[in-house]
Amino acid sequence: MGEILKKRLRQSRFESPVHEAVLNLLVAAGHVRTLHDRALERHGLSGVQFNVLRILRGAHPHGYPRHEIACRLVERAPDVTRLIDRLEAQGLVERARAESDRRLSVTRITRRGLELLERVQPDMDAVGRALARRLGPKDARELSRLCEGLYADEASEP
Repeated sequence: MGEILKKRLRQSRFESPVHEAVLNLLVAAGHVRTLHDRALERHGLSGVQFNVLRILRGAHPHGYPRHEIACRLVERAPDVTRLIDRLEAQGLVERARAESDRRLSVTRITRRGLELLERVQPDMDAVGRALARRLGPKDARELSRLCEGLYADEASEP
């Protein structure tokens, strides 16, 4: 095990099996992120912007307040407000005061944002198919189980 990783990192040995596994996970995550980023670049989106739009599509037409969007992000973003500002400036999302609490701002995806997601989807599907050719359903389930074991304690935190 680890021969491909050894070549990739130009390293002959690892401190431990856990060290090797973590490095493999980081390299694999970087590879998947690069594939996603390339597909999204063609549409003028970053990964986190795409993630926000997908979150809001799932809440359409009601939307979510900023803190709910932040909690649902795949990767934590340091300034969700500024991220939403940029999406709003592009006409991809809109904000309005919540009916139940006027102090709360709710962000909703716009028709333009939904249309952009429709245009992006074929490229993201192609990335998914390319990864599925390398990772069968059984291995994908096992990989998910192993990854969840690494962050399970964090998932229960508010």
